[in-house]
Amino acid sequence: MRSSMLKHVRAAHRRAWHPTWPRSPLYEEVTSMRTESMAVFKQQKVEDFYEIGEELGSGQFAIVKRCREKSTGQDFAGKFIKKRQSRASRRGVRREEIEREVGILQHIQHPNIITLHDIYENRTDVVLILELVSGGELFDFLAQKESLSEEEATQFIKQILDGVHYLHSRKIAHFDLKPENIMLLDKNVPLPRIKLIDFGLAHKIEDGVEFKNIFGTPEFVAPEIVNYEPLGLAADMWSIGVITYILLSGASPFLGETKQETLANISAVNYEFDEELFSHTSELAKSFIRQLLEKDTRKRLTIQDALNHPWIKPINPRQALVRRLSVINLENFRRQYIRRRWKMSFRIVALCNRLTRMMKKEHRKEEDDLRCCESDQEEEAIKKRPRARKRSSTS
Repeated sequence: MRSSMLKHVRAAHRRAWHPTWPRSPLYEEVTSMRTESMAVFKQQKVEDFYEIGEELGSGQFAIVKRCREKSTGQDFAGKFIKKRQSRASRRGVRREEIEREVGILQHIQHPNIITLHDIYENRTDVVLILELVSGGELFDFLAQKESLSEEEATQFIKQILDGVHYLHSRKIAHFDLKPENIMLLDKNVPLPRIKLIDFGLAHKIEDGVEFKNIFGTPEFVAPEIVNYEPLGLAADMWSIGVITYILLSGASPFLGETKQETLANISAVNYEFDEELFSHTSELAKSFIRQLLEKDTRKRLTIQDALNHPWIKPINPRQALVRRLSVINLENFRRQYIRRRWKMSFRIVALCNRLTRMMKKEHRKEEDDLRCCESDQEEEAIKKRPRARKRSSTS
């Protein structure tokens, strides 16, 4: 009934509206709804509005650069996403994936989540102008501290949970929660503010719609991703369990020597609290991790359960005291964290080499196809060329 009425309102205004006449409230509501739901990809040169500065980071198909808005002098981060140019190509990100990321970012606003400011597009890239998060990664910040109690650690975990709670309340799953995507807005304050970044894999979870995919960073993905089972908000909670384990020890619970070994460990929920690494860790903290690293999604903590867990929200003075007195062995944390980063770097180099080989192979194939095409055109031209008539010889 309502949709039919909206059609009539639009049609009436198309037929009989004049710029000086007032629009009906219903028409204004429709226009407002349509504007809010559609992201505008500005087809203008980003360089006309922003001074592009140094590179801040890079991913497989994206580079992040510092950008200064010319009109205000304010600094932002420009995420230059390489667009996929054809369906057959493996280089770049598909347009619909970029639109999904933008569609999510433009509708979220929370102190612990990065903010989208603007969007530009050219022939090769989509540029997201994002809030500048300059404090670095949380774990790099923690590795430089001289001491850290569980009470202090939970202040950071609580901020992560708050950001995820906001997302989950809107049925949005991040699907790529990991230390590299947990940043600090500014590290030079008493309690730095957490910012969750990189919504490239984020999805809106629709009721009654089954969603399956194999994606994410192997070390942090939930068993349901490994086993290609229906996915939901619970996958983020598993990742928070892995992040908390690393925060308390520096070690990664499922990381194997190979990607296959890592995925097998996740599927089998093969991890333990090594005595050397967790000798000073409270049982409350271990309980929090255990309830997150639960294979059965129905038994895994929800975001609300996690926020109400006594390690995050003590229910009596004794629990609060235990949290305050339990300390994290930062020497172990630094040693294990550096080892983990070294492993990751080695794998990234291997991945880059593999991608380079793939791109060269694809480039050669394109050149071969082009040569074949040119050869076919030459052959066709020769066939169509009129033959010279033989002159009869006379003696």
